[in-house]
Amino acid sequence: MIKTKTRKVQTQKRHQKVRLKVAGTAEFPRLAVYRSTKHIYAQLIDDVSGKTIASASSVEADLKLKHGGNIKAAKVVGESIAKKAKKAGVECVVFDRGGFLYHGRVAALADAAREAGLMF
Repeated sequence: MIKTKTRKVQTQKRHQKVRLKVAGTAEFPRLAVYRSTKHIYAQLIDDVSGKTIASASSVEADLKLKHGGNIKAAKVVGESIAKKAKKAGVECVVFDRGGFLYHGRVAALADAAREAGLMF
């Protein structure tokens, strides 16, 4: 009997591989991205102290998004996390795609954050 891997298991394995290579510090926090079918979330994490420096998501009311599960929402969240990073004094980050393929909404969030001034 052949066992097939579900998409969730494949994503978790990819995330484990990425996390072995990527770690955030106070100078270079980790920009962690999580996407669900309805929303997208981003966090700046200092792994040394175990604290979240800033976060942004499509759920936030101040972003005024009608639908959070599309590329437009990902771009808005990317700009928002970059602004919050600037306020916190963060210029450079390490990108953690969270096991998701660097494509679509994840790539749109990363590109928007770069355009707004984050370097990675």
